[in-house]
Amino acid sequence: MRHVLSALVQNQPGVLAHVSGMLASRGFNIDSLAVGETEQPQLSRMTFVVHGDATVLDQVRKQLDKIVSIVRVDDISSENYVERDLMLIKVSAPSEKRSEIALLVEMFRGRVVDISLDTFMIEISGQEQKIEAFIDLMRPFGIIELARTGRIALVRGRRNREGSA
Repeated sequence: MRHVLSALVQNQPGVLAHVSGMLASRGFNIDSLAVGETEQPQLSRMTFVVHGDATVLDQVRKQLDKIVSIVRVDDISSENYVERDLMLIKVSAPSEKRSEIALLVEMFRGRVVDISLDTFMIEISGQEQKIEAFIDLMRPFGIIELARTGRIALVRGRRNREGSA
């Protein structure tokens, strides 16, 4: 089962290394990890995607709760949340294929952010399935480079820690 965990952590050097190292040393695989400053500059939000049953999830949470620099960990998988991934992809774009590639970019609500004589660099954001589908469509053109952020997610509405609106 896929779990999306959102952790508020103190915004200080070494927290990311500590958290990812601790999980790796205990044999937990992180499918996706994104981290960035929150609306409170002293806090960062780490969004993890891990796969496993309830036992695996329980163990991951227990290990995270032991880390002093972690303020709070929430499993938002069962919540109503918005999830996004950002990707930059550079593809081969010979002149005779540019209009076809541009049409696909438009259909996926992406943007061409850089053009060279024979390449397009494209920015796409959305759910993981959308990103994966776009990658599959770009393979025949020739993917030169690809970079992804990993998933970020927030629970919908004005829910706070106690769950009230």
